[in-house]
Amino acid sequence: MAKDTSVDLRNQVIYQVFPRQFSDTANFKGVTKELDRIQKLGVDILYLLPIHPIGNLHKKGTLGCPYSIMDYRKINPDLGTMKDFKELIFEAHKRDIKVMIDIVFNHTSKDSYILNAHPEWMFRKNGEISSKVGDWWDVTDLDFSNLALWNELLRVLRYWAKQGIDGYRCDVASMIPLDFWILARKELKKINSNFILLAESIDFNFVKEIRDAGFDAASDCELYQAFDMEYDYDIWSLYDKFIKTKEGLKDWVKGLKCQESLYPKNYIKVHALENHDRERITNFIQDEAQLKNFTALIYLLKGATFLYAGQEACDKKMESLFDLDPIDWSTLGKYGMSEFMRRCYQIKKDPIVLEGIYKIHDTDQDVIHLTYCFGKDVLECIFNMGNVEGSISTTLLDGRYINIINDEMLEIKDGKLTIDKNPVVMKGQNTFLILK
Repeated sequence: MAKDTSVDLRNQVIYQVFPRQFSDTANFKGVTKELDRIQKLGVDILYLLPIHPIGNLHKKGTLGCPYSIMDYRKINPDLGTMKDFKELIFEAHKRDIKVMIDIVFNHTSKDSYILNAHPEWMFRKNGEISSKVGDWWDVTDLDFSNLALWNELLRVLRYWAKQGIDGYRCDVASMIPLDFWILARKELKKINSNFILLAESIDFNFVKEIRDAGFDAASDCELYQAFDMEYDYDIWSLYDKFIKTKEGLKDWVKGLKCQESLYPKNYIKVHALENHDRERITNFIQDEAQLKNFTALIYLLKGATFLYAGQEACDKKMESLFDLDPIDWSTLGKYGMSEFMRRCYQIKKDPIVLEGIYKIHDTDQDVIHLTYCFGKDVLECIFNMGNVEGSISTTLLDGRYINIINDEMLEIKDGKLTIDKNPVVMKGQNTFLILK
């Protein structure tokens, strides 16, 4: 892993915004206008989908896909001007919110400035400019065997870093040579020693598929040499199975536990329930208590938390990438989700979540039980993922405790806690350490 990655990033909350769909104005100004609300929600990093002009050739839908980029150095005029973008950065920074933008270097649009100026930098199949993934028919891939391309893309990275942004979310980072990312990290750190790199790593099956097709694809373990944080796509299929079938929780938990030994000691995964490529969680979980258990879980798993704009409104729609399709904000306030997220954010900022020893405990129920221990102190977290009734063994001394996630009073008796449908977060002293 990048040796200078700070584990402080584990208590960060990332908020993903697709500017086109975020507000009535569908631009940067619409995002800037909502920064106070975003700050109140509890957000450390604002992550914007690609902000660059979209290609017209072979365009998908009426407006095109933001991942089909025509010019890396320009702003999509539909979103506003460079002045508008810098105002967004300035206002975010005033609220102690960092700004991260999407960088898409695996491919460009089929009418990009790179393709027109340097067709020799494009990937070819049977002599024709092409892409490695058939479904991405609106784009064409770049050929990283040409080092002149590296120099151009490094110039692009330096350019935006000097505009005041704080990090990049790197699209399908696994499909781009690791050596490029290692070099890019060195260059960016010269501009900002705290610059953040988040990899959209790809799931294991996709890695194998790309490799079987004769191409390179970096594993999550390899990517940690260059990146600070990675997606949790390594276990997404296990999570996906559970939310869709209500089966396989133990497999998902096993995947979470494997991350602890599989990756470097200072590894950081970003834990999400949804994003622009994945269906909204409320398509599968409508029950308020269960939804709050899932939500609290992604805040308190070891790693950063990833939210997709509209999640706080319990939006059920997977907004189109290709057409104007704004978020339905009419349900903002449903279940008091914004306030609940704010409470989860406050708990996440407790030093024990950064400094404590993290453990996921085995249970025989559809419950995820994890603890953070620091000295004699313990933060005990119990997430009732299957609306289970009954009791669960705890690590805390018998007594009465406040559930700091909802201020209810709970009692542990004979080492057991009776659970209801609500998530539980309690802070106390560890029985084992005290008796020892």
